[in-house]
Amino acid sequence: MKDRLVTLIGGGGFVGRYVAQELFRAGARVRIAQKRPRDAWFLKTQGGLGQTQFAATDVTRADSVARAIDGSDCVVNLAGTFGSAMHKVHVDGARNVAEAARRSGVTALVHLSALGADLDSASAYGRSKAEGERAVREAFPQATILRPSVLFGREDAFVNRFAAMIGAAPVVPILRPDARFQPAYVADVANAAVKALADPARYGGRTYELGGADVLTLRELYRWIAGAIGRDARFVELPDALGGLIAMFGVLPGAPITIDQWRMLQQDNVVSAGAEGFGKFGITPTPLATVAPAWLVRFRRHGRFGQLDPVA
Repeated sequence: MKDRLVTLIGGGGFVGRYVAQELFRAGARVRIAQKRPRDAWFLKTQGGLGQTQFAATDVTRADSVARAIDGSDCVVNLAGTFGSAMHKVHVDGARNVAEAARRSGVTALVHLSALGADLDSASAYGRSKAEGERAVREAFPQATILRPSVLFGREDAFVNRFAAMIGAAPVVPILRPDARFQPAYVADVANAAVKALADPARYGGRTYELGGADVLTLRELYRWIAGAIGRDARFVELPDALGGLIAMFGVLPGAPITIDQWRMLQQDNVVSAGAEGFGKFGITPTPLATVAPAWLVRFRRHGRFGQLDPVA
């Protein structure tokens, strides 16, 4: 990857910063393409002199995407949203990126999708991700599609969100406590993305499901987080009827949830039997317990100087 120009669509986001760091270490030049490039300026200090470029890019506009990709050797599409623009970003945006990559003659395209992408999904998110994959395959058949489970990392909105709830409230409600997850470490996913870029002959044209080392129910995840931050929280498991009502109005204290997210919770978020995953990249998934305590310390009482309380 040395001296190759890689454009990261949405490169200043949670996943993007880790992909950028992997590319910097590999000696690549990185172009961060997103609506507000200044939000990603923190990446300037993480690469060498002249190693980082920035481009103002709207993934929903084909002309904007084409300008960002022009001259690139490789492209990674990390654009995603849970908002009302899911179809525009996940489908139209994915198509724009794949078509621009094909026209520009890039050697490798990696598209970040999501575990649970399914044209028949009950959630708009799952359907839009699947439609986006189809659009990418039609425009750039040799693209590598990565489907990670929910991601954890220092800046995540998953483990940190639950830790904040547990740290702030003596009683914590749990929706769908038996829903299963296979959280993946964001740095492992970034590593897989860069490996795919470096060897498109091996990884191109394939879809990989990236699940972490642990399969946990939501109940188990909450209790693990409580133990990691030393909080003796009381958990209340809500029945589905009540959970559905909460989702309709989005009023779960401390953790707003949409009806579409509620529909996503109806299916386990784990790797399918027989699916190709991290092993194909020679990556051993990082367990949550080996890295998360280092940043969850801030949710303890008195921070890193506090003692862990016994958890029931």
